[in-house]
Amino acid sequence: MTSSTTVADSASEPPIADAPKGLRGHPWLTLLTVALGVTMVALDGTIVAIANPAIQKDLGASLADVQWITNGYLLALAVALITAGKLGDRFGHRQTFLIGVVGFALSSAAIGFSGEVSLVVAFRVLQGLCGALLMPAALGLLRATFPAEKLNMAIGIWGAVIGASTAAGPIVGGLLVEHVNWQSVFFINAPVGVLAVVLGLLLLVDHRAEHAPRSFDIPGIVLLSGAMFCLIWALINAADWHWTDQRTLLFLGLAAVCFAVFVFWENRTAEPLLPLSMFRSVPLSAGTVLMLLMAFGFMGGLFFVTFYLQNVHGMSPVDSGLRLLPLTAMMIVASPLAGALITKFGPRAPLVIAMAITAVAMFGMSRLDVNSGGLEMAVWFALLGLGLGPVMVGATEVIVGNAPIQHAGVAGGLQQAAMQVGGSLGTSVLGAVMAGRVDSALPEKWAGAGLPPMPKGAESKASDAVEVGIAPVPKGTPPEVAGKITAVAHDTFVSGMGLAFTVAAVVSVVAALVAAFTKRGENADASGGAVHI
Repeated sequence: MTSSTTVADSASEPPIADAPKGLRGHPWLTLLTVALGVTMVALDGTIVAIANPAIQKDLGASLADVQWITNGYLLALAVALITAGKLGDRFGHRQTFLIGVVGFALSSAAIGFSGEVSLVVAFRVLQGLCGALLMPAALGLLRATFPAEKLNMAIGIWGAVIGASTAAGPIVGGLLVEHVNWQSVFFINAPVGVLAVVLGLLLLVDHRAEHAPRSFDIPGIVLLSGAMFCLIWALINAADWHWTDQRTLLFLGLAAVCFAVFVFWENRTAEPLLPLSMFRSVPLSAGTVLMLLMAFGFMGGLFFVTFYLQNVHGMSPVDSGLRLLPLTAMMIVASPLAGALITKFGPRAPLVIAMAITAVAMFGMSRLDVNSGGLEMAVWFALLGLGLGPVMVGATEVIVGNAPIQHAGVAGGLQQAAMQVGGSLGTSVLGAVMAGRVDSALPEKWAGAGLPPMPKGAESKASDAVEVGIAPVPKGTPPEVAGKITAVAHDTFVSGMGLAFTVAAVVSVVAALVAAFTKRGENADASGGAVHI
């Protein structure tokens, strides 16, 4: 590695100018180790959705309880990411990563042994906190281990692991729930965690930046955590509360106030939690916005694709996961390939082209209808994966590579936080787009099909069902009428999905323009200024 120094455990000994020898500290073995930890977090982001119905039935949980199983995890992960990155910068990314892996595996096992939904929710929150510890630390380890000329390829493989794990969640979850039980969805993390810890103890080397932070910005942590909580909480609930509801506006207002006070404080404290000077780098700021916009379209769009495949086309969770394999496969192929291209040409051109491809895929998916065949879907899904893979890699490199090495963990947390906020924003905004289209189109299509008027008070329930592709067919409805209701419901849902994907495509075009402001990391010589312990 370039410009690196090695020191013994004793601080009094002079540094030695060699990088770690042998297997310990080997870059590619480091990547293998952190990939195992990242796999658990990425897999849990989607695998649990398949298990929720079984959990609800087995534990007698309410709908609100089941929502908290997902929202508690998301909130804890999003709120803690930047603070967790700071912990890695302060105490070392190796220790932070290992603590995160151990905590994630243990909390996963605890969920499997839980007999009450309240315990499941509590341990899901703990899972989110532990996931927040290991994700930025994983990026920090890659940044400090790989030389500049290989960092993009490493991040490319890292991005492929995340994409594959995320997309594999519904398939793996469906198989486990169907053939074992819902507990196995969580137990699967235990052996993966044990392997990651063993490899981590044997292979990982701790890295401390020469100017690593020595103190904590407690007021900054409180303010940023409060701001992120209020923002994510408002986005999660906006679909039920509506955007103009006083509760939504209250939490958005509280988030804005907390962010404003946070910025004021960070400009005046000696060692800020999130050094705002980082954002003087236009490429870093552009990379952060790009990651947010990419997640907006990707996560928001996939939210509707699962309903489209399962409720409109009648596929099982496993079959719908298999139908998404072209997207997964292209992300796996495109991510490391993008790493090589970005290393050779820089990130700007690949990112602009990738977001343009994503926009084309989104526009294509907006044309899907009730009768669209598997080949048509596969083409657009594959094109979407081809566009998303390079963005995941390139935007990550731009953010982490343009941050000083002593803030590598914070930069990793920033990258992940941008993804979480973008995903929540995309799901919420596109959900509102869907709801608006259903509310306006459903009555017209219902009347146009010659169906009898809905009973008073049933319109809202019917709209809620149609928004997720379910036909609101009352029990005892004659088959002919049920067929008409199903056709109207699916046609209305597809219309809303098309509008949502059109919005996502426009956002992707904006993201392509933002990508033009990115460039190779000014601090991309990853190991420069780091010491290995």
